[in-house]
Amino acid sequence: MKKFVIIFVLAQVLLSSCKVLNPSIMFRSKKDYPFQQYSDTALASYRISPFDRITFRLYANDGFKIIDMVSQGGGNSGQMGSMFSYWIEEDGKVKLPLLGRVEIAGKTIREAELFLEEKYEEFYNNPFVQINVTNRRVMVFPGSDGKGTVITLQNNNTTLIEAIAMAGGIDNIGKAHRIKLIRNINSDSPQVYLIDLSTMEGLKYAKIPLQNNDVVYVEPMYRPVSALVNQITPVITLLSSVVTIYGLITLLSK
Repeated sequence: MKKFVIIFVLAQVLLSSCKVLNPSIMFRSKKDYPFQQYSDTALASYRISPFDRITFRLYANDGFKIIDMVSQGGGNSGQMGSMFSYWIEEDGKVKLPLLGRVEIAGKTIREAELFLEEKYEEFYNNPFVQINVTNRRVMVFPGSDGKGTVITLQNNNTTLIEAIAMAGGIDNIGKAHRIKLIRNINSDSPQVYLIDLSTMEGLKYAKIPLQNNDVVYVEPMYRPVSALVNQITPVITLLSSVVTIYGLITLLSK
Protein backbone atom coordinates (compact mmCIF):
# COMPACT_ATOMS: atom_id res chain seq x y z
CA MET A 1 0.00 0.00 0.00
CA LYS A 2 2.81 2.38 0.90
CA LYS A 3 4.53 1.73 -2.44
CA PHE A 4 1.29 2.49 -4.26
CA VAL A 5 0.96 5.81 -2.44
CA ILE A 6 4.53 6.78 -3.31
CA ILE A 7 4.04 5.91 -6.98
CA PHE A 8 0.76 7.85 -7.05
CA VAL A 9 2.39 10.95 -5.53
CA LEU A 10 5.28 10.81 -8.00
CA ALA A 11 2.84 10.47 -10.90
CA GLN A 12 0.93 13.52 -9.71
CA VAL A 13 4.15 15.49 -9.49
CA LEU A 14 5.15 14.49 -13.01
CA LEU A 15 1.77 15.30 -14.52
CA SER A 16 0.76 18.44 -12.67
CA SER A 17 3.94 20.24 -11.67
CA CYS A 18 4.98 21.63 -15.02
CA LYS A 19 5.86 25.01 -13.53
CA VAL A 20 7.99 23.37 -10.86
CA LEU A 21 9.78 20.92 -13.13
CA ASN A 22 10.05 23.19 -16.20
CA PRO A 23 10.33 26.73 -14.83
CA SER A 24 12.04 28.01 -18.00
CA ILE A 25 8.96 27.53 -20.20
CA MET A 26 7.50 30.93 -21.12
CA PHE A 27 4.20 32.19 -22.49
CA ARG A 28 2.09 29.35 -21.12
CA SER A 29 -1.51 29.38 -22.25
CA LYS A 30 -4.64 27.58 -21.12
CA LYS A 31 -6.37 25.09 -23.38
CA ASP A 32 -9.17 27.55 -24.11
CA TYR A 33 -6.90 30.56 -24.72
CA PRO A 34 -8.42 32.74 -27.50
CA PHE A 35 -5.62 32.75 -30.07
CA GLN A 36 -5.84 35.30 -32.87
CA GLN A 37 -7.53 34.07 -36.02
CA TYR A 38 -5.59 34.21 -39.26
CA SER A 39 -6.61 36.94 -41.65
CA ASP A 40 -5.25 39.13 -44.41
CA THR A 41 -3.95 41.41 -41.66
CA ALA A 42 -1.53 38.76 -40.44
CA LEU A 43 -0.28 38.12 -43.97
CA ALA A 44 -0.05 41.80 -44.91
CA SER A 45 3.21 43.54 -45.72
CA TYR A 46 5.14 45.36 -43.03
CA ARG A 47 3.79 48.78 -42.09
CA ILE A 48 5.99 51.61 -40.89
CA SER A 49 5.64 52.35 -37.18
CA PRO A 50 6.68 55.12 -34.76
CA PHE A 51 10.34 54.88 -33.68
CA ASP A 52 11.31 53.09 -36.89
CA ARG A 53 14.53 54.30 -38.46
CA ILE A 54 14.39 54.55 -42.24
CA THR A 55 16.99 55.10 -44.91
CA PHE A 56 15.81 57.52 -47.56
CA ARG A 57 17.12 58.12 -51.06
CA LEU A 58 15.58 60.49 -53.60
CA TYR A 59 16.17 60.51 -57.35
CA ALA A 60 14.87 62.75 -60.11
CA ASN A 61 13.91 61.82 -63.67
CA ASP A 62 12.77 58.32 -62.62
CA GLY A 63 16.12 57.46 -61.10
CA PHE A 64 18.43 59.17 -63.59
CA LYS A 65 19.82 61.65 -61.06
CA ILE A 66 20.26 61.29 -57.30
CA ILE A 67 19.35 64.37 -55.29
CA ASP A 68 22.00 65.85 -52.99
CA MET A 69 20.12 65.76 -49.68
CA VAL A 70 22.95 67.57 -47.86
CA SER A 71 22.33 70.73 -49.83
CA GLN A 72 18.59 70.43 -49.20
CA GLY A 73 18.95 70.20 -45.42
CA GLY A 74 16.63 68.33 -43.10
CA GLY A 75 16.43 67.51 -39.44
CA ASN A 76 16.52 64.39 -37.31
CA SER A 77 18.73 62.60 -39.82
CA GLY A 78 22.10 60.94 -40.21
CA GLN A 79 24.13 60.05 -43.27
CA MET A 80 24.71 56.41 -44.19
CA GLY A 81 26.94 56.36 -47.27
CA SER A 82 24.96 57.91 -50.11
CA MET A 83 21.72 57.41 -48.17
CA PHE A 84 20.29 59.33 -45.24
CA SER A 85 18.49 57.93 -42.24
CA TYR A 86 15.56 59.46 -40.41
CA TRP A 87 13.58 58.57 -37.29
CA ILE A 88 9.83 58.14 -37.40
CA GLU A 89 8.65 60.22 -34.47
CA GLU A 90 6.16 59.18 -31.82
CA ASP A 91 3.25 60.77 -33.69
CA GLY A 92 4.09 58.79 -36.84
CA LYS A 93 5.65 61.72 -38.70
CA VAL A 94 9.14 62.14 -40.13
CA LYS A 95 10.94 65.37 -40.97
CA LEU A 96 12.24 65.28 -44.54
CA PRO A 97 14.04 67.88 -46.67
CA LEU A 98 11.72 70.39 -48.38
CA LEU A 99 8.60 68.59 -47.16
CA GLY A 100 9.03 69.16 -43.45
CA ARG A 101 7.11 66.82 -41.16
CA VAL A 102 4.93 64.33 -43.02
CA GLU A 103 3.09 61.31 -41.65
CA ILE A 104 4.04 57.93 -43.09
CA ALA A 105 3.44 55.59 -40.12
CA GLY A 106 0.81 52.98 -40.92
CA LYS A 107 1.82 52.76 -44.57
CA THR A 108 3.63 49.87 -46.21
CA ILE A 109 7.06 50.59 -47.66
CA ARG A 110 5.66 50.85 -51.17
CA GLU A 111 2.75 53.04 -50.07
CA ALA A 112 5.17 55.41 -48.33
CA GLU A 113 7.41 55.57 -51.41
CA LEU A 114 4.48 56.42 -53.69
CA PHE A 115 3.18 58.96 -51.18
CA LEU A 116 6.54 60.76 -51.00
CA GLU A 117 7.05 60.63 -54.76
CA GLU A 118 3.76 62.47 -55.12
CA LYS A 119 4.86 65.06 -52.55
CA TYR A 120 8.23 65.64 -54.23
CA GLU A 121 6.63 66.18 -57.65
CA GLU A 122 6.23 69.79 -56.55
CA PHE A 123 10.02 70.18 -56.54
CA TYR A 124 11.44 67.61 -58.99
CA ASN A 125 10.64 66.06 -62.33
CA ASN A 126 9.45 62.44 -62.02
CA PRO A 127 10.87 61.84 -58.51
CA PHE A 128 11.78 58.31 -57.49
CA VAL A 129 11.99 57.39 -53.77
CA GLN A 130 13.63 54.41 -52.07
CA ILE A 131 12.90 53.62 -48.40
CA ASN A 132 14.15 50.88 -46.12
CA VAL A 133 13.48 50.33 -42.41
CA THR A 134 16.82 49.58 -40.75
CA ASN A 135 16.11 49.00 -37.05
CA ARG A 136 13.47 46.28 -37.23
CA ARG A 137 14.18 43.25 -35.11
CA VAL A 138 12.40 40.17 -33.83
CA MET A 139 13.07 37.78 -30.97
CA VAL A 140 13.14 34.06 -31.77
CA PHE A 141 13.09 31.30 -29.15
CA PRO A 142 13.66 28.07 -31.13
CA GLY A 143 12.43 25.65 -28.47
CA SER A 144 15.61 24.92 -26.53
CA ASP A 145 16.08 25.55 -22.84
CA GLY A 146 17.06 29.14 -22.13
CA LYS A 147 18.11 30.05 -25.67
CA GLY A 148 16.85 33.00 -27.68
CA THR A 149 18.09 35.11 -30.57
CA VAL A 150 17.49 38.74 -31.48
CA ILE A 151 17.45 39.03 -35.27
CA THR A 152 17.76 42.27 -37.20
CA LEU A 153 15.45 42.18 -40.20
CA GLN A 154 17.42 43.26 -43.24
CA ASN A 155 14.59 42.81 -45.73
CA ASN A 156 11.32 44.70 -45.64
CA ASN A 157 9.21 41.53 -45.76
CA THR A 158 11.18 38.89 -43.86
CA THR A 159 8.88 35.94 -43.25
CA LEU A 160 8.31 33.70 -40.24
CA ILE A 161 10.13 30.73 -41.76
CA GLU A 162 13.11 32.93 -42.72
CA ALA A 163 13.45 34.21 -39.15
CA ILE A 164 13.33 30.68 -37.75
CA ALA A 165 16.03 29.65 -40.23
CA MET A 166 18.21 32.63 -39.24
CA ALA A 167 17.89 31.52 -35.60
CA GLY A 168 19.25 28.09 -36.51
CA GLY A 169 15.95 26.31 -37.06
CA ILE A 170 13.67 24.63 -34.55
CA ASP A 171 15.55 22.84 -31.78
CA ASN A 172 15.29 19.06 -31.54
CA ILE A 173 13.11 19.42 -28.43
CA GLY A 174 10.96 22.18 -29.93
CA LYS A 175 7.35 21.58 -30.98
CA ALA A 176 6.93 22.51 -34.64
CA HIS A 177 3.16 22.21 -34.20
CA ARG A 178 3.04 24.79 -31.38
CA ILE A 179 4.73 27.99 -32.48
CA LYS A 180 3.43 31.20 -30.94
CA LEU A 181 3.77 34.41 -32.90
CA ILE A 182 3.27 37.29 -30.47
CA ARG A 183 2.63 40.68 -32.06
CA ASN A 184 2.36 44.11 -30.39
CA ILE A 185 3.93 42.65 -27.27
CA ASN A 186 4.47 46.11 -25.79
CA SER A 187 0.77 46.98 -26.00
CA ASP A 188 -2.01 46.22 -23.54
CA SER A 189 -3.62 43.78 -25.97
CA PRO A 190 -0.95 41.77 -27.82
CA GLN A 191 -2.03 39.50 -30.65
CA VAL A 192 -1.02 35.85 -30.30
CA TYR A 193 -1.17 33.43 -33.23
CA LEU A 194 -0.75 29.68 -32.77
CA ILE A 195 1.02 28.21 -35.80
CA ASP A 196 1.55 24.61 -36.88
CA LEU A 197 4.55 24.11 -39.18
CA SER A 198 4.74 20.35 -38.66
CA THR A 199 2.74 19.57 -41.82
CA MET A 200 2.68 20.78 -45.42
CA GLU A 201 -0.57 22.61 -44.67
CA GLY A 202 1.45 24.95 -42.46
CA LEU A 203 3.31 26.41 -45.43
CA LYS A 204 0.61 29.04 -45.85
CA TYR A 205 1.55 30.42 -42.43
CA ALA A 206 5.30 30.18 -43.00
CA LYS A 207 5.13 33.19 -45.32
CA ILE A 208 3.69 35.58 -42.70
CA PRO A 209 5.78 38.80 -42.89
CA LEU A 210 7.19 39.69 -39.50
CA GLN A 211 6.66 43.06 -37.86
CA ASN A 212 9.04 45.02 -35.68
CA ASN A 213 9.36 43.53 -32.15
CA ASP A 214 7.50 40.33 -33.02
CA VAL A 215 8.24 37.38 -30.74
CA VAL A 216 8.47 33.90 -32.25
CA TYR A 217 8.25 31.32 -29.48
CA VAL A 218 8.56 27.59 -30.21
CA GLU A 219 7.22 25.63 -27.26
CA PRO A 220 9.76 23.11 -25.93
CA MET A 221 8.72 19.54 -25.25
CA TYR A 222 7.71 18.76 -21.69
CA ARG A 223 10.28 16.30 -20.34
CA PRO A 224 9.07 15.39 -16.85
CA VAL A 225 11.58 12.62 -16.13
CA SER A 226 14.72 14.59 -16.96
CA ALA A 227 13.23 17.67 -15.29
CA LEU A 228 12.48 15.68 -12.13
CA VAL A 229 16.01 14.29 -12.10
CA ASN A 230 17.43 17.80 -12.42
CA GLN A 231 15.25 18.99 -9.56
CA ILE A 232 15.93 16.17 -7.10
CA THR A 233 19.64 15.64 -7.84
CA PRO A 234 20.75 18.56 -5.60
CA VAL A 235 18.46 17.28 -2.83
CA ILE A 236 19.86 13.75 -3.08
CA THR A 237 23.41 15.14 -3.06
CA LEU A 238 22.64 17.18 0.04
CA LEU A 239 21.04 14.21 1.82
CA SER A 240 24.02 12.01 0.94
CA SER A 241 26.38 14.60 2.41
CA VAL A 242 24.30 14.86 5.58
CA VAL A 243 24.21 11.07 5.97
CA THR A 244 27.96 10.83 5.41
CA ILE A 245 28.71 13.54 7.96
CA TYR A 246 26.31 11.96 10.44
CA GLY A 247 27.99 8.60 9.96
CA LEU A 248 31.44 10.08 10.55
CA ILE A 249 30.28 11.88 13.69
CA THR A 250 28.68 8.68 15.00
CA LEU A 251 31.84 6.70 14.26
CA LEU A 252 34.12 9.22 15.96
CA SER A 253 31.92 9.48 19.03
CA LYS A 254 32.23 5.78 19.82
